[in-house]
Amino acid sequence: MEILSLEQTATVLAEAGEFLPFVEVCLFAGLRLGEAAGLQLGDVNFLGRSIQVRRQVQGSSIATTSVVTPKYGSERTVYVPSELTASLSAHVGRYSITDPDEHLFRTPVGHLFQRNNAGEEWRGIRKRAGLPDSMTLHTLRHTFASNLIASGCDVVTVQRALGHSQPSITLNVYSHLWPSAEDKTRAATADLMASIAALADSPRTVDKKDQVSGNSYR
Repeated sequence: MEILSLEQTATVLAEAGEFLPFVEVCLFAGLRLGEAAGLQLGDVNFLGRSIQVRRQVQGSSIATTSVVTPKYGSERTVYVPSELTASLSAHVGRYSITDPDEHLFRTPVGHLFQRNNAGEEWRGIRKRAGLPDSMTLHTLRHTFASNLIASGCDVVTVQRALGHSQPSITLNVYSHLWPSAEDKTRAATADLMASIAALADSPRTVDKKDQVSGNSYR
């Protein structure tokens, strides 16, 4: 499993062109290719900053394209940053999308995106960004998940964001990205030691009493 580095991610976004909003919902909301292709205007809560995943586009050609429910019952709500909803709002305005049932993403001739034409768009971006052929559109979803884990999200939170039916599926794919028990033990103890050291090094006020002069004994 590959994920994008920060530098690669920035390059991908810079090279995405008109396909940028599609890339963004895969990268910043963790949507699968078909789920991104199936998004409609009514699925985006711009004020509430969330995206409803209710359907996906299946097929690898115009003739075989169909819109179905998400795989394995993975309907879900993904909570996203305002930067993503702002980008989608600009996209909606640019293409004058007004009907809640209207799809957000279509090709220049009006077809829905599916495996072949979305893949072609991605391959162009990948080439311009200088990425290896092994990095697919699904790499964006892996990158989304790895960022959640690196930010401290637990397995159930990641599972729900990705639409996995069971936490065990999430663990099977991403368990190596979570800190091990050994890592957690070391980190927790290191934090404790650092806190104690900070207290020991902090200035302390000590009440001092005037010493009794020797003359008092004379």
